[in-house]
Amino acid sequence: MWTKLPLYVKILIGMILGIIAGLIAVFFNLQKFTFDWIKPWGDIFLNLLKLIAVPLIFVSLVKGISSLSNISKLSRIGLKTVSLYLVSTIIAVSLGLLLVNYIKPGNTFPDSKKAELQERFHTTISLKKDQASELKEESPIKFLVDVVPDNFIKATTDNSKMLQIIFFAILFGIAMVILEDNKVKGVKDFFDGLDAIILKIIDIIMRFAPYGVFALIAGLIVDFSGDADLFKALGLYAITVVLGLLVMIFIVYPIFLKLFTPLKYSDFYRFISPAQLLAFSTSSSAATLPVTMECVEKKVGVSNEVASFVLPVGVTINMDGTSCYQAIAAVFIAQVFGVHLDLIDQLIIVITATIASIGTPGVPGGSIVMLIIVLTSVGIPVEGLALILGIDRPLDMLRTVVNITGDATVATIVAKTEGKLSYIPFIQTKKAQL
Repeated sequence: MWTKLPLYVKILIGMILGIIAGLIAVFFNLQKFTFDWIKPWGDIFLNLLKLIAVPLIFVSLVKGISSLSNISKLSRIGLKTVSLYLVSTIIAVSLGLLLVNYIKPGNTFPDSKKAELQERFHTTISLKKDQASELKEESPIKFLVDVVPDNFIKATTDNSKMLQIIFFAILFGIAMVILEDNKVKGVKDFFDGLDAIILKIIDIIMRFAPYGVFALIAGLIVDFSGDADLFKALGLYAITVVLGLLVMIFIVYPIFLKLFTPLKYSDFYRFISPAQLLAFSTSSSAATLPVTMECVEKKVGVSNEVASFVLPVGVTINMDGTSCYQAIAAVFIAQVFGVHLDLIDQLIIVITATIASIGTPGVPGGSIVMLIIVLTSVGIPVEGLALILGIDRPLDMLRTVVNITGDATVATIVAKTEGKLSYIPFIQTKKAQL
């Protein structure tokens, strides 16, 4: 019975059981048992996903680019990809600003909670502030310098150096396209075999997904068991963020799909649901990438040459959920501290949040450092970060869902415009329903 269930159903069951296990642990004071014997299995699962992320990105990008017939085709796909990612990011930031200015969640925050949270998160704020200061003092185009690795092997040992890996993979793939076929045939065959091996490893890892998700969720419930009052105080802020993220998922992306592809959004979301559920439980778009690629290629029908380029790039530069959240969080903190933001300030937030999203690593909590840069760009006290740290992880989970959904949407659109979107999955789905 269990083996016949679809992966997304298994993951959903794992999430539900994880919530139940976490609540039982809190009720019967089994927190230490959960941290010692359950949560580590979730960490192992997360490490397995991170383990395969770097080789997957490098091999899939090289394979995808080398399969292109010429450089002009690569340039066309790249331009479409970056343009769509920028447009969706600007929409996300603007949506966040619109909602937070209309709802005004910061105006209802109690003064007593402000002082309590600032004291509680003082150490974390100081650390994040130092990291943000280092980034702010650097050249505005420092991120371009960081894209080019001085040691590729060293870059592959750090999951936060995805842009460097992508840069070398693109350079490697372009060189293969330029060279004559007879000179690179052996290399292409090698990467084809390596790609098949990596996909099989992903298949093996995903057999463990429901159990890993169970352990991650159980540990998360225990982590936040003592923060009920904090959740109540931040309720309106959380609702604003969630509303913005849901609008991106259920309105903005379906409009994109309707305008540029023949897909029904209900089919699209059913196909990518395993990746969405995994993104929700891991809070890492980078860790979710193997599953996102599998869903987009095998179920949505995007060709490998498009998916292997668009999705790895999206993990690094497309952070719609993060951008929407940063806009809401910045204005929320400004409202709490009574900082007035005029139209120019909010335009600066749009620009800064859009640029900051490019450098946000696709790992849990990666958006916090970038948020400080957004705050300081318009003179909002960074101490206000204490107001939202306690509830950041649950919202980070949903932000990641938005991020990978945006990646999959752009990949589908690019594939359709390139004539690389297969209709076979949809025909099979209709037959299965009959």
